[in-house]
Amino acid sequence: MENFEGFEKVRQGAEARIYVGKYLGKLTLVKERFEKKYRHPDLDASLTKDRIKAEIRAIMRCKIAGIPTPAIYLVDLERRSIFMEYIKGLTVKEYVEKSEAEFSEIRVDGRGNLNNMLHQLGLRIGHIVARMHCSNIIHGDLTSSNILICPGNCDGGSELEEFGIDELMVTIRDSLCRSPSNQDYKLVIIDFGLGKTDSSAEDKGVDLYVLERALLSTHPKVAPKTLFPAIMKGYTDKCGKSAPEVIAKLDEIRMRGRKRTMVG
Repeated sequence: MENFEGFEKVRQGAEARIYVGKYLGKLTLVKERFEKKYRHPDLDASLTKDRIKAEIRAIMRCKIAGIPTPAIYLVDLERRSIFMEYIKGLTVKEYVEKSEAEFSEIRVDGRGNLNNMLHQLGLRIGHIVARMHCSNIIHGDLTSSNILICPGNCDGGSELEEFGIDELMVTIRDSLCRSPSNQDYKLVIIDFGLGKTDSSAEDKGVDLYVLERALLSTHPKVAPKTLFPAIMKGYTDKCGKSAPEVIAKLDEIRMRGRKRTMVG
């Protein structure tokens, strides 16, 4: 990344490069959207700026609604970059996969403990997605890779910078064994690159459908009977009267998906 010494590239996706380094003395994550060479430069610049602005709007609306998201330190439209808080935690994907691997190595009755933890986690995910939708925030790419789970004192990453995966696993697992309402851990929603504001049940249903498909694909052993049902219970409990319309749309979208699969 030009003009930012000390930042290390840690990941690259289809839309952006991710760097981690220090900015104003704070551990910082930088998301840099790169140019798409197949697009006209002017069109690419315009579309990129629009996406960055939409992403920031979604994050700020989440902040207003009390939904944990990374703090924004700087937006540099010229360099297509967002400087944001680095949060030390595990993605839900990492946590679930590691938990499955660990519980598969112990006695069979340990499976109940795994299911209980995933049920508690699913309830919390459902609650936070419901809060987003009640604020008319559509994430656009809900997956287990875009939800962080971390100890409640993970703000800014400073206190937990030295924690490895094993330490985080133990701390988070201890929290999940308690009530889903405890504050010993929290979920943080990240990557609003496809985020937008929309009040329609259709878009909320699509958001849930994307999450369901992602979970079934990534976590086929636990998503169908444990994780996603718990998410939907948490979502329904939190959404209240608006939930039936969204769930009806989700069922409709599922039917469309099945028809497309059958037709090919």
